[in-house]
Amino acid sequence: MIAQNRSAMYGLLSRIFLLEMDPDTLARLEKMENFQDLFPNYFEWEERQKRSRYKLVNEVLNVDFADVAVLHLIPYETFYTREDGMIESGGANPVLQVYNDYGYRVDYEKARVVSADHIGVELEFMRLLSDAEARALEEGDEEAAKQLRGEQKRFLQEHLLQFAPMYLINVAEQARTPFYKDAAKMALEFLLEDYEYLSGQ
Repeated sequence: MIAQNRSAMYGLLSRIFLLEMDPDTLARLEKMENFQDLFPNYFEWEERQKRSRYKLVNEVLNVDFADVAVLHLIPYETFYTREDGMIESGGANPVLQVYNDYGYRVDYEKARVVSADHIGVELEFMRLLSDAEARALEEGDEEAAKQLRGEQKRFLQEHLLQFAPMYLINVAEQARTPFYKDAAKMALEFLLEDYEYLSGQ
């Protein structure tokens, strides 16, 4: 089912860009059927064969994550869309109204983000919307599903696509590991394809 697959993909991308990797999550990723297709360069990477998963995560991947998500690149929408390049961490953040409409609350402590417009949080919101669409379809409520697809398209157009492509292109260029290079390329392709899919609905 398309909505469920889309929800799973948004969930995967949200997890990758929101928090550092951990050995259990990486093990689950590597067991995915389409893992080699999604992470082709990481799959071939020699470091992967040389180190234990624990060392790979803690000595290599999480250092890269800190570079592309905390220290050198900024994964927040308002940084890209505000003229002063500041992150809007207060109530004026443009995504908050949309989240509030759907009763979505950001757990800042768990997500360890400073603002609601972090790419990982926005991807998680898209996961919830596509999940809700899948449930509506299961219940035969085509009208609700259609409305949710419209909201997803609007959220992509007005929020994620306003900054995610720039951020992800930077990640693909600056990441030092094939894991984050692959993840950034996969995320960019998926967002553009998903927008096209929703536009055609």
